[in-house]
Amino acid sequence: MEEALAKIRPHTTSNLAHQKAPANLLQALESTFQEKHTDRTPTAYFAALITTLDGCIQKKETSLGDGDVLPAELYLLALVAPFVPPPVIQTNLNTLLSLTAPLFPALMAHAPPLRSQLTLYNAVFRSLDKSQLDISAVRQSFASILQLCLDPRPKVRKKAADIVKDVLSFPPSPLIRHPYAQRVAEWAHIALQQASTGALPKSKSSGKGSDTSAAETAIHLLAFLRPVLPNLPLDAIPPITTTLLTLPRLGNPYLSQAAYSILSDLFTASTTTGTASAIEQIPAVLNAVLESPPAKADNSISPSWIRVLGDAMFAYHVADASACAAEFNKVWKTVWSYFETKHPPTRKAVAESLALLTRCITPSIVKDSISDGEAGKSPLRSIISQITKALDSLAFASAMQELLSVISALISNLGVRVDPAKSTTATEALLMPLVSKIADLRVQKGFEHKEAADAVLSTAMRVVGPAVLLATIPLNLEPSDRQAGKEPRAFLLPMLNQPHPSLLGHFVSYFVPMSERMFNLQQKADSEGRQSEAKVWSVLVAQIWTGFAGYCHAPSDIKTALTPAFSQLLSQLLYSQPDLRPPVLRGLKALIESNKIIASQVDIDMGESSRSDSTITPEQASQNLTFLKTQVESWFAVFFNVFGSVDRDNRGMVGDVISVWAGLAEKQDIAKAYRKVVDLFRQSLQQSDNGNTTAMTQDLLILLLPFLDAQDVAALFSTCLVQEVLCHKDNGVQKRGYKILAKLLENGKVEEDALQTFQRLDELAVGLAPAAKKDRFILLSLLILRVPSESLHIIPSLIPEAVLGTKEPSEKARSAAFELIVAMGQKMSQGGVVKRSMLDGMDEDGAEAQASINEYMTMVAGGLAGASPHMISATVTAVSRLVFEFRESIDAQMQTEIFTTLLVFLSSANREIIKSTLGYIKLAIHTLPIELLRPHLKELVPALLAWSHDHKNHFKAKVRHIFERMIRRFGWNDVYQAAGEDQAAKVLVNIKKRKERAKRKRAREDDGEEEEATKGKVPTGDAFEDVLYGSESELDDSDEDEQVSRPTGMAGPKRKGVEQGVRLRVDDDEPMDLLQGVASRLTNVQANRRRKPGQDAGRFKTDADTGKIVINEDEESDIEVSSRKAAKDVAGSAYRESMTSVDGFTRGPNGRIKFNKDTKKRRRENEDEDGDVEMADGAATATKKNKRPMEPKLGHEFKAKRAGGDVKKGGVDPYAYMSLSQAAKKKGRNRTGIAGKH
Repeated sequence: MEEALAKIRPHTTSNLAHQKAPANLLQALESTFQEKHTDRTPTAYFAALITTLDGCIQKKETSLGDGDVLPAELYLLALVAPFVPPPVIQTNLNTLLSLTAPLFPALMAHAPPLRSQLTLYNAVFRSLDKSQLDISAVRQSFASILQLCLDPRPKVRKKAADIVKDVLSFPPSPLIRHPYAQRVAEWAHIALQQASTGALPKSKSSGKGSDTSAAETAIHLLAFLRPVLPNLPLDAIPPITTTLLTLPRLGNPYLSQAAYSILSDLFTASTTTGTASAIEQIPAVLNAVLESPPAKADNSISPSWIRVLGDAMFAYHVADASACAAEFNKVWKTVWSYFETKHPPTRKAVAESLALLTRCITPSIVKDSISDGEAGKSPLRSIISQITKALDSLAFASAMQELLSVISALISNLGVRVDPAKSTTATEALLMPLVSKIADLRVQKGFEHKEAADAVLSTAMRVVGPAVLLATIPLNLEPSDRQAGKEPRAFLLPMLNQPHPSLLGHFVSYFVPMSERMFNLQQKADSEGRQSEAKVWSVLVAQIWTGFAGYCHAPSDIKTALTPAFSQLLSQLLYSQPDLRPPVLRGLKALIESNKIIASQVDIDMGESSRSDSTITPEQASQNLTFLKTQVESWFAVFFNVFGSVDRDNRGMVGDVISVWAGLAEKQDIAKAYRKVVDLFRQSLQQSDNGNTTAMTQDLLILLLPFLDAQDVAALFSTCLVQEVLCHKDNGVQKRGYKILAKLLENGKVEEDALQTFQRLDELAVGLAPAAKKDRFILLSLLILRVPSESLHIIPSLIPEAVLGTKEPSEKARSAAFELIVAMGQKMSQGGVVKRSMLDGMDEDGAEAQASINEYMTMVAGGLAGASPHMISATVTAVSRLVFEFRESIDAQMQTEIFTTLLVFLSSANREIIKSTLGYIKLAIHTLPIELLRPHLKELVPALLAWSHDHKNHFKAKVRHIFERMIRRFGWNDVYQAAGEDQAAKVLVNIKKRKERAKRKRAREDDGEEEEATKGKVPTGDAFEDVLYGSESELDDSDEDEQVSRPTGMAGPKRKGVEQGVRLRVDDDEPMDLLQGVASRLTNVQANRRRKPGQDAGRFKTDADTGKIVINEDEESDIEVSSRKAAKDVAGSAYRESMTSVDGFTRGPNGRIKFNKDTKKRRRENEDEDGDVEMADGAATATKKNKRPMEPKLGHEFKAKRAGGDVKKGGVDPYAYMSLSQAAKKKGRNRTGIAGKH
């Protein structure tokens, strides 16, 4: 609320009456609050405005002009009401209704105050309980608002519709549905019936739009209905649906489109939410929609009509699958007939609707099609035949993209098993010839929809698996296949890397021998010097092994496929083939994760068990995991060896696999692996120059940490809390040592004495490396939580280290230091005792202090007396973070003391201190209450103005931004009066002028084009960082008001109505066959315009036999010729340029360098030289292109063509005559008068 009111307060001096009146009223109210010492709460504003409104109505000051009081009161009431507690509104309901409800008739003709009244009633309705909603005045007010939902004025109509939607969306507490929902449904039904008969009543408002047609009002009604429908009672939906079906008969295209769109939303909501609101009416709706098809040339209604059919059929399938199956064939044929259109949105709607229809195919339809045989005429067989013919039909040429998407949906939804005892799917039994045809199209040279064809083949790979697919569509990658003239299909290999039902044994028997043969071919080609061929074979081998992970998604044959021989092959690949290591690791990781997911699904849905993607049961998955547990020990040895052999940057993936397998391992396996790693860790610590091995073993320990028992955790904590680890000369060892300690504490398995650990860490801080500070701060933050409340004397000793950590170069270290400072503040705010006698440098008989956030702030503020500017600056930054974090906990007196203390540092001469202090001031103005800051404006503003002209460290921009925030919070007058000196106050005047100029500029830009989003820094996610650095000044940094014109050469808007049609590619070598293979000869204009790879090679000569490009070494290219000429020019003019140009220099008699002066003459000479001939042939002299054309002089058309005459300065002929009207139009300061200046 305060932010909204802050935007109104500055408008007391506005020239617009409707802005000035609310600001003056607000100022009067707040001055009354100040006199009576009343807090500025929402309740206080609400009570004062109700009193003011009452007095205004009693005095009969009810005029509704722009500067009148009543609109201002309604505006402020609407602004304050959402923040008023609901009990206050409920208590004052009768008063509020008696004052505002009678205003509705008078407000109808005045849109702005009417919108304020509507916003007020939105807050009122949402605050009432069930009993108050039954009051007659409340119901009458809601009825008035309901009628305004059809108002011809867009803003009023939208505001009323939003109120109804919000009221219905938030029913009173115990109710699920709002009591007014039934009333809204009845009103909407009656209004729809009147709209369908054209008998809608005129709106009560008197305005320009009061004579709107019935169709427009019906459109407004449908726009209102769309968001409200989910909140209406279920029994009210059927009559509304029936009436919606009658609206298309009115013949208004947009009305028909909106009605169909709402019907689609209704059906979609019924399937997603599980409600049966419109299920009973689906047969009637289907028949009604099917009986009123739009013309195929009607591009406005067809998409919505087609979507209704798809959504209705899917909702019907969810409700009654067998009844839906009876209508399936009829609806499919109806929708399919619109596929031949040239309108892209209609084709897209057809594809979406057909994709929904494929989800309506029931198992009975599938079984009938399979039992019917290949030559049968079952509905599904007919559909597949229809689609197959469409691939070669010229009529479906433009719909090829959408057709392929329908085929993909059909393959996906036919992935049901025909016989649960067998693994054969309906896709395999019915669609493999169609998939084979698409694969043949994919390899044809002229086929342009390769991406869509790849999507179809990828779906087939996922549904039937590579074992079935590759039997129908072989890869043809080996030399014997190429010699037989078979087209290779390497594009199938990347599709293997997705979950599919094929067994792991198929990869072992089919792809492993193939990869070995290809590897041998690669070695042979490499040895014979055929590098390009060797690269091809290596890429194919890599693609084969990339598909290994797809076979590892819960295969049912793990026990038979993961043999010792295959495991040994995988181990060898991990050791010796770095390129194949990532796919093998992904496969081994997927092997565990997929089985775990399925084993955890105990209550699996029986309806989904027939899907091909659930190839194994939870019991089989548990058996697979039991078998894999027996392999853990041997795989741990392989993984650990691989982890130690790779460099640090590539250990992440190996570590992920180790973590996954460790989660499967038994406790004894984990303990055995842990002991081996710890022994190696201790051995490496004893060796002086072996930091890499130590760091590697630490990484392994971090991976095993979550799976260790309590005894091993305690031993590891003691092992790492030693000087050999935390003071190691290798930065990486130190970092990992602190990280292990922090993770052990985070897991909660360590029972260590926090004070002893702090003491030990303090002793080891001497050898701390800068790279390990972040992890040390994290460890200290976790230890602080374990400190007993009676031992908080440890905190003051940590403050200097944490405060200095906020100035670390590393951003992560700074963030960790801030978190440590906040953690100590939270610990102190929880209460406890600080024993001052335990502090260094304090008397032994020092009194105990009670822990609180104020006491902690006093401790941290002690750093302001530091000896170095660095320490003072760090303390200011730390105090800023604490003020932001604990702004609700720190009392006002402490906030004032902090503010006045840090205000003194604005007079410091050290820039580091000033930079931190400006950050605190910016934060304080954003965060602290206005009442706390206002008394200090007279000291703050002059202190800031002292740095307003300093350009170093961007102080000028920072100060300007601070002033902008101050003006927004305190108002222009208060800040300007606190400035004091006239000279310094000019900075504030300049800021105000620049702000107004920027506002005018934005207004001009908004007039010409749509409003763009305001540019600003992206939020970082850290609230403190966003406040301190996030928002920049909304004004430009430069003092000049530069007008940057938009380039005129930008791409203009696309021409509308120009349709990029599909063309047939003519091949002179072959006759055109329009009955078969048309899809491979289709092309479009856009595809031809695209730059194709290798098209520049056509400029070179080629060898007729081999086809290789021939480049003659004796021929010189254009680039070589031009570069040689340029070098010659540079060689001849370098000395002259160094003597005469702007960038040149000369040496004096004593050898001192004197740079040339940057004069206009010298710049003009340089421009003349730069404007020389640019073309290599030098045939014509280039003219200056950037020279502006001379504007014609006044009266040039009367100038004598041959006479010499007198020539005056400015080029005006003294005897030129012109008309008086032409002379009067001449503008400028020294314009020539009518009589002239002679």
